[in-house]
Order: sequence, then structure tokens, then C-alpha cells
Amino acid sequence: MQEEASLDLIRKYDLNALRVVSKDRSAYYIVKRIIDIVISLFLLILLSPLMLLTAILIYLYSPGPILFVQERVGTKKQQYGKYSYLKRANFRCYKFRTMKTNADPSIHQAYVKALIENNEEKMTALQGAPTQPRKLVNDSRIIRPGKFLRKLSLDELPQLWNVLIGDMSLIGPRPAIPYEVAMYKGWHLRRLEAQPGITGLQQVTARCIADFDQQVQLDIDYIENQSIWLDLKIILKTPLAVFSTSGAY
Repeated sequence: MQEEASLDLIRKYDLNALRVVSKDRSAYYIVKRIIDIVISLFLLILLSPLMLLTAILIYLYSPGPILFVQERVGTKKQQYGKYSYLKRANFRCYKFRTMKTNADPSIHQAYVKALIENNEEKMTALQGAPTQPRKLVNDSRIIRPGKFLRKLSLDELPQLWNVLIGDMSLIGPRPAIPYEVAMYKGWHLRRLEAQPGITGLQQVTARCIADFDQQVQLDIDYIENQSIWLDLKIILKTPLAVFSTSGAY
């Protein structure tokens, strides 16, 4: 009740406030940020040859921008008087480009709407065939190297930079697109109450197989049970989830 009252007070100052951070959670956020900086910097250095090779492959197959930059919905920690709170804050998210240049986003918007509404008929029509992954798999906009990059999640590697500069964390719900958030049901908004991550509980548990409500519930489960031990567990499980390609697209 005290946190709800504090949040109401903060929202008079900041309409983007999501939730108050309790004092006993402050140490967790500090350690989490240190882990993010150390691991993201290490991986950026270690994987730089692979990232360079990926960039060359994309450019040779499809001349144009190497990176795809898109606005995503994020979360930042803010201070208001004696209160620490999390607020909604959009940011520029980086990925390796896996689609043709100037690809029309309307088909993805339509698929996201069908996914959120759990409209199997519409999802099948947009895919051209029934698919188990809850992602737009049969997408003519994707270039040939893009399918391989997506299957192994290599297109997400530039987001290590987002982690390093503090837009994202290594672990958290995947960053949502603004038009996706505009379609959310009220309870879906709870998945925004944590800094978005490169990987998370949903990715190592169900990846793209679960329906949207199940994906959101896994994100909420993570938010309600956040701890360094859970984060480390997810980090250790992520390589297995990636290389198994279970539920990948």
C-alpha cells in the first residue's frame, strides 16, 4: 500500500512512472548494472571478429545499412526526492539488418495484432501456412543471410552496445515496439516494469513457442522474482537455448 501511494505521488510529477523501487532492491540493481557492463564489454571485444564478418556478409548480399535501428520501449531507473522508481523511456535499439532495405512494416504490425489477440486464423493467413513459432517466419522481406542470423540470434549482437550504455540489460523482457505496446491489454503493460534484456526467462523457457499471453506471464514471473541468482541462471541457460534452436525462427 505504501508503494502504491508513493507511485501515485510520483505520477503527479512523472506520468511515465511504472513502479517504485523498494530500498531492499537497490543493491540488486547496482550489482546487476556492474554485471551488465563487465559482460557486455567483454563480449563486444571477444565477438568483434564475428560481428565484423557478419557485417561484411550482410553488405555483400544486400548493399545498404549494416545495422537496423528501431525505436523500442525501455525502462530507466529515476530518482524523485527520497524515492527511486522505474519509468518508461524509449530508446534506439540496434540489430544487424536481416531484411531488405526500406521493408514495409505493415505485415509485421498485422501479425503482432493477430498474435496479441491469439487469432490463429489471421496468423496462418499472414504466414501462408500454420507454424508453431509465434513469430513471422515466412517473411519475404528477410534476406537469405538473415534467416541464419535470426535462427542463432546473431542479429541481436549489436544490442550488447545498448547494454553497455545502459539502455538495456543482459537479462529482462525483450524490448517492445511502440505500436506493439499500443495494442496491449492492461495487464500486458506489467512486462514493461523491468529494463528490457537481450535474453530472459521467456527466451530460455519457451522462446517463440508460447502464445503471447504465456510470453507476457513469463516476463511478469521474472519481474516478480528478480535476483542475481535468477539472472545468472538465465545467462548460463541462454547458450543452450540458442544453439539448440528450439523454437527459433
